[in-house]
Amino acid sequence: MSKVRNNKGMDATGRAVLQRFYDGTMRPGETVECLSSYHRMHPTRTIAKGPIEKSLHVHGGALPNITFAQDGRTFDLYDYLATNRVAGLLIMKRGWVVAELYELGLQANTLWASCSMAKSIASTLVGIAVREGAIDLAAPISRYVAPLRGGTYDEVSVRQVLQMVSGVSWNETYTDPTSERRRLLEVQLTLQSDAILAHMSGLSRAAAPGSAWIYNTGESYLVGPLLQAATGEDPTRYLSRKIWSRLGMEQDATWWTVGADGMVLAGSGMSATLRDYARFGQFVLDDGVIDGEALVPTGWFAEAGVPQVIAGQRVPYGYMWWIPELADPMLEGSFQAEGIYGQYLHVNPREELLIVVLSARPKPSFRTRVEFNDDAFFAGVARALR
Repeated sequence: MSKVRNNKGMDATGRAVLQRFYDGTMRPGETVECLSSYHRMHPTRTIAKGPIEKSLHVHGGALPNITFAQDGRTFDLYDYLATNRVAGLLIMKRGWVVAELYELGLQANTLWASCSMAKSIASTLVGIAVREGAIDLAAPISRYVAPLRGGTYDEVSVRQVLQMVSGVSWNETYTDPTSERRRLLEVQLTLQSDAILAHMSGLSRAAAPGSAWIYNTGESYLVGPLLQAATGEDPTRYLSRKIWSRLGMEQDATWWTVGADGMVLAGSGMSATLRDYARFGQFVLDDGVIDGEALVPTGWFAEAGVPQVIAGQRVPYGYMWWIPELADPMLEGSFQAEGIYGQYLHVNPREELLIVVLSARPKPSFRTRVEFNDDAFFAGVARALR
């Protein structure tokens, strides 16, 4: 059974903190405190680790000089760490740790909020369920999630939900209290799963399914009940049984839930340590194989981590994985999980490179970078380690 870490909901103070988190009106220290205590602010369920911890292989050599260019100027690793308020950085090359850095009070055992990096983990669980025959990507999501029948998502396929091409009208702006994202937050705070599903089912349509891409956190929340219905297991238990208990994780992780018995909010609210995010990333680099067992369909990440073409336009998004937008040959074939305030899990299969970045940046901007360009930094790391 998954254990509920906090089933008391959220008091007025906690709600105010969370609203300021989305408003982007926190002081630097408050942002760090919020990201490192996210799992104590609201109800969560535990993602249990296994009985055996597997140490990461650490490369003893010196880290090469990492530089990257932006706006005609050259910067280095230390510029990136300071300007982007990086709390944790872990770089792995060919399965070996070549850098592990902690700042801003982050420690090796700190559970740090994933924000939307959780979307990529949730989509990977869908991949496992697909291999097991429990989910058909071409089927309407309403086949599995009964409350969606007859509503806006009735004819939207599971694949279209993962790609966020449902055509449903949505505004993801976190700092706009009138946006659909903020309206969904208010529904979340009622701690009623049925209310979330009813809210999503009642949204208006902007385009036909498959004809337009609109980034929509609400759609990622539908993945929780999808997994629950298709597998018969709570997603936290499913993640623990399939991945977390088998990769030698150092800590139990947590995932935000709607009250003690409600749905897992699959699109956000997971918390784990820097090293354990890296272990998950290495699992992705290993093409979803653990101890010789393939958990996802053959070629799953090659499919999930490539851009879409919608109405002739390239969209830098796969199955809830982002594709770097910078045109640099070092990034060819790479994809990444991203979260607000600067959370990244960058996967570069060609270079056998994994980079985890945990940050506490000033604003919860949706892919609007006021700091150094992360793609440029990832390319610089790949170039330095090649």
